[in-house]
Amino acid sequence: MLCRLQKQTSKTTGGASATGILSVPEARRSQARTCRSAAAKRRALPWTRLGDEELLKLRFRDLGLDLEKTPLRRRLRRLHAELERRGIAFRPHAWLAEEWFSPDGVPGIAIPFYLAHPRLERLERRMMREVEGGNADAFMRILRHEAGHALDTAYRLRRRRRWREVFGPASLPYPNRYRARPGSRRFVQHLGDWYAQAHPTEDFAETFAVWLKPNSSWRSTYAAWPAYAKLALVDELMREVAQQQAPVRARTRIEPIDRSSRTLGEHYRRKLARYRDYRRGAMDELLRKIFSADRPTGRVRRAGTLLRGAQSLLVEAISRELGVERYCVEQVARRAIERCDQLGLYVHGDRRDAVRNARWILSRLVRLYSQGASPQIAL
Repeated sequence: MLCRLQKQTSKTTGGASATGILSVPEARRSQARTCRSAAAKRRALPWTRLGDEELLKLRFRDLGLDLEKTPLRRRLRRLHAELERRGIAFRPHAWLAEEWFSPDGVPGIAIPFYLAHPRLERLERRMMREVEGGNADAFMRILRHEAGHALDTAYRLRRRRRWREVFGPASLPYPNRYRARPGSRRFVQHLGDWYAQAHPTEDFAETFAVWLKPNSSWRSTYAAWPAYAKLALVDELMREVAQQQAPVRARTRIEPIDRSSRTLGEHYRRKLARYRDYRRGAMDELLRKIFSADRPTGRVRRAGTLLRGAQSLLVEAISRELGVERYCVEQVARRAIERCDQLGLYVHGDRRDAVRNARWILSRLVRLYSQGASPQIAL
């Protein structure tokens, strides 16, 4: 259907356009804007104007989402370009699901539904207080990690003796929780929560993501780390399989949302239940020393809000003071913010005092973890 431009009529003087008459370039720009507006209206999905409560009643398959018709396809092309620059011929397929994952036996990537539309991102933020992969940088970090899983599956890398010797046996049971060692240099630091330490397959995917990142400085950054041997192996394996046809080429989509009759409300009830199953420990006890679960009268600030606002300054100061990697401090700060939100903690008294106390708490936790304490992290 063509977009038509309605021209206005008025008098002209000396061949120049008078008010109301569009020059040829202006007419073309106006016509393009009109076409884009009409196209946007045709693409509009009926649920985008629903309130949260009504939106939660919808089934996934009723959302009518198509990955190829979202901005996410540009980021997938970016991943493909990164693989091409590394000389890797394999291209993992992708689909929309409830969560991020790359299933065993299928060399593809499931991307969370909420990243396909701004309205769903707003709902995710309201329900979970964050949007995992909600900006371009975070999205690509996770996508590279999942691409590592997909290539591992496609080329059956985990079956190789060198893979098992360096990363460990992939056959180890996948845990519900893992104990992280924040001070360890046997693992790369990429996603949060020292995720490479969760399982040998996660270790490989994290190592691959660090290796794949454009302009990665892994050779210098990890030169003195035991983790360097893992990066060197990934570099070697990728050179071996680069132009080979992948033995596993299944294009199956596991748990795609366009076939799911589960409602968004059911999804979030299950997701929130998993997040509430959290082991109390030293962090909870320390946070309760400076913040309170009792909401005071008048205007108050949530503890999580306070820490988010001061996070950058706190991380920089503690990293410099203790001489530890910024990554480790960032993970402690992020988990402290999550616990403040989950425990419903509030700030009492002066903001400056609260920030100073928070710095003391975070410094103590970073020291604790650096000295060998192992935070228990749910998967």
